[in-house]
Amino acid sequence: MTAMTEAETSRGGGIDEEAVWIIRDALVKMGLMGAGETVAFERLTGGVSSDIFRVELADGPACVKRALAKLRVAADWRAPVERNAFEFAWMRIAGGIEPAAVPKPLGADLALGVFVMAYLEPAAYPLWKAQLRDGIAEATTAEAVGARLARIHGATAGDPKIAEEFATDHIFHPIRLEPYLLATARAHPDRAAALEALAEVTAGSKRALVHGDVSPKNILVGPEGPVFLDAECAWYGDPAFDIAFCLNHLLLKCLWTPAAAGRFLHCFERLAETYLAGADWEPRGELEARAARLLPGLFLARVDGKSPVEYLTEDEDKDRVRRVARALLARPVDRLGEVRAAWGEEIGA
Repeated sequence: MTAMTEAETSRGGGIDEEAVWIIRDALVKMGLMGAGETVAFERLTGGVSSDIFRVELADGPACVKRALAKLRVAADWRAPVERNAFEFAWMRIAGGIEPAAVPKPLGADLALGVFVMAYLEPAAYPLWKAQLRDGIAEATTAEAVGARLARIHGATAGDPKIAEEFATDHIFHPIRLEPYLLATARAHPDRAAALEALAEVTAGSKRALVHGDVSPKNILVGPEGPVFLDAECAWYGDPAFDIAFCLNHLLLKCLWTPAAAGRFLHCFERLAETYLAGADWEPRGELEARAARLLPGLFLARVDGKSPVEYLTEDEDKDRVRRVARALLARPVDRLGEVRAAWGEEIGA
């Protein structure tokens, strides 16, 4: 059995006995451990939406995930726990398209809201966010993320069966559109119309299977290419959301590790171009325009929405994000390069 690391987690923290008993019951039902068997549980911390454990099974370590009804953030942010089932289904489908793009699924007890996947050792599968934090910004990694994401979107675009299976608007709205775009609209009343319009366009664009949380904290840099984690927001909808969501983080990292800002912006360019070059399910200009218009809304949301990034703590940095995002919301652009240029001018990169 291979190993897997939950994105950006450190080990430690107390063990919730109730959660452990639920997970033990699920593991027994899946046939992954015996009813009388004793196994070691280790909580993996860092995630806000699930209980995640490393479990030492007889065949080796595995990662067990159980969705939470209330996310671990300061705001009152709740989401249906059934998203766990759709995450597992996304892994199954994405793995059929790109086998190395996901950890190997090992089993699920969806009635208990639990699934199990292979545990990938951090030494062999470093976290992309940790690399970016340290100024390691390889264009080849960005290109691989863009290419792999485009293949998953392309293979699922226009598929009525997948559209039916992932009709998860009731999950995507409370876990993505409301806490990001609509909450930010309440914080910026003079940009509310633009942000609400972005939410409406995104919700209505049904084109492909969307991961929903393509962030460097959910991407491992594996020996066979990027590995995507945490598809809790899986949804048949607008692929522009995935690419904009990921590119957003490359802009934000410029304030986290300023010395690498030029490299981050180069990664932005290479990821966007590689992704768009592989996007053959709709006219490139239409897809890019939706992503370029959405990106400033997501950018502003990571300062003033329900899930602000933890590394922007200085008011000066937050104001820089607000200044650029608000200007682009007032005067939308149709090309991702224009968003990159506006941010590069702001930070002098």
